[in-house]
Amino acid sequence: MIQALRSLRSLRSLGAAVAAASVVACGQAANAELPEPDDIESYYDYEGDLQAEVSGNVALITVSQPREQLARGGPLWAKVGPYVILFTEETQRLLLDHPGLAGVRVVTRVEGGADVASALLPRDELSSVQWRRALNIAGQARRDGTKRVTLLEDLVRWGEEHTQFEYHPDHTRAR
Repeated sequence: MIQALRSLRSLRSLGAAVAAASVVACGQAANAELPEPDDIESYYDYEGDLQAEVSGNVALITVSQPREQLARGGPLWAKVGPYVILFTEETQRLLLDHPGLAGVRVVTRVEGGADVASALLPRDELSSVQWRRALNIAGQARRDGTKRVTLLEDLVRWGEEHTQFEYHPDHTRAR
């Protein structure tokens, strides 16, 4: 009889633990909601064509890159495209505001054409110190990259170290 009471108490404790875990899990699920595409787009102030969608639990941002820019800048400008958008305060804020996102992928496309490059930044890839460094590198590249090409090269190197990236060979082959 005493053993049966202990078993019953254990079952009640187990039930209470499961109920508590369910409440916690539901709370986390509410916080893990994914943003709508319009919400993602609202984070970015981009002069060109920018479209967003959610693929699984990844924000997918597609931007157009002018053909003239690719013709003028060659393989380097093709590679740097995703990183100019990815390493921004907007992306950092998007990840902070939406804990359900596993990462952000930026895809650059030739206006009206094929993909040029893509880079996926996983949520936990950058520490707060690394985010500051990323924002600094990307900001300098955006501001002075046309005058100092090495800044664009630095951004590409940083991006390749911290993302999963792909470049279309038609746009990134050395000429």
